[in-house]
Amino acid sequence: MIYDYAIIGGGIVGLGTSISLQEKYPNAKIILVEKENQCAFHQTGHNSGVIHSGVYYKPGSYKAILTRKGNAELVKFCQQHNINYDVCGKLIVACQEKELPLLENLYQRGLANGIAVEKISVTQAKEIEPYLTCLSAIRVPTAGIVDYRQVAQKYAEIFTTKGGEIKFNTKVTSINSSQKEQILITNLGEIKAKFLINCAGLYSDRIAQLGGINPEMKIIPFRGEYYELKPEKRYLVKHLIYPVPNPDFPFLGVHFTRLIDGNIHAGPNAVLSLKREGYKKTDFDLKEFWEIATYQGLWKLVSKYYAEGIEEMVRSISKKAFVRSLQALIPEVQEDDIIPSPAGVRAQALRNDGTLVEDFFLIPTENALHVCNAPSPAATASLEIGKAICNQIENYRLEVTHS
Repeated sequence: MIYDYAIIGGGIVGLGTSISLQEKYPNAKIILVEKENQCAFHQTGHNSGVIHSGVYYKPGSYKAILTRKGNAELVKFCQQHNINYDVCGKLIVACQEKELPLLENLYQRGLANGIAVEKISVTQAKEIEPYLTCLSAIRVPTAGIVDYRQVAQKYAEIFTTKGGEIKFNTKVTSINSSQKEQILITNLGEIKAKFLINCAGLYSDRIAQLGGINPEMKIIPFRGEYYELKPEKRYLVKHLIYPVPNPDFPFLGVHFTRLIDGNIHAGPNAVLSLKREGYKKTDFDLKEFWEIATYQGLWKLVSKYYAEGIEEMVRSISKKAFVRSLQALIPEVQEDDIIPSPAGVRAQALRNDGTLVEDFFLIPTENALHVCNAPSPAATASLEIGKAICNQIENYRLEVTHS
């Protein structure tokens, strides 16, 4: 049997793409292959559950456009399928004088992205979050929370109900590409398809290479380590509280997130993982570590952000240092108030020259499309990313046909 489309990766991007394909091509034979025994096992299943607004991203970028649209589409999807969610809003705050112009820049960026971001007074901020301390704040009312595993499971249910096929425990070990078909060699045999879509997340660069593509980047895994407030201390945080991002560092900084189950996450920091799927500090894979450690792009990145990187590592080994970062937002938080919580791993694409790939990154070929950078906020934008993939496939194939 030859499928029309084969999707590698059963995370929320692969699943969002699967139902977008079905909607656009209802008669197509589509298969999704996943190396684990269930969907949403890695990045999606270790997600903090934030429904992002798109406030942070460069105007006109994939992230800015697809996240804003995806936010609305995701909320609509949750309403249609009775998935519990809460558009609770987010506060982004400046706690030091030097952060005030950065907060203003972020506010202007939000407006440029068409987001209903609003400046609020410190008094108004404390009415929303009584235990917060800050010098200035903006509110992003469209931000919210959801359990992305539930969303992904619903995507999978829709996909299979409409005739899509999911093969679990199926690891792609090599790919034979030709102009007529893509042959996926797996531990369970061959899968043939006319078109391949790579949504392999932490291994998307590896799959691209198996398909004969040089993505000119490498996925670098960054582990995000969390604590959570003890149940008796959850009253300290009511919604989402974020610091102004450090413009000298490519992550959002330690923040507070209320989860849909009522838990309060504190974090994450961002430290290099020694294994692509390394959720524990002790997780280590020699081959993957060597691949990361010998990548010239990583050392160029380290030379640029070594001071910030050291701070992240200190927070990783010192609970006291982690708490100090939290106290900048909520001074009442003490060491005894937090306990360790499961970590996540971010698949971040890094170019050979040491620059991070900031936007979603899609590489189309005649009969394949490789999604080689889709970290946060990809879960929020998953339905819109799926539509963008469908459009890019259609447009690219038309160009190839007419060339």
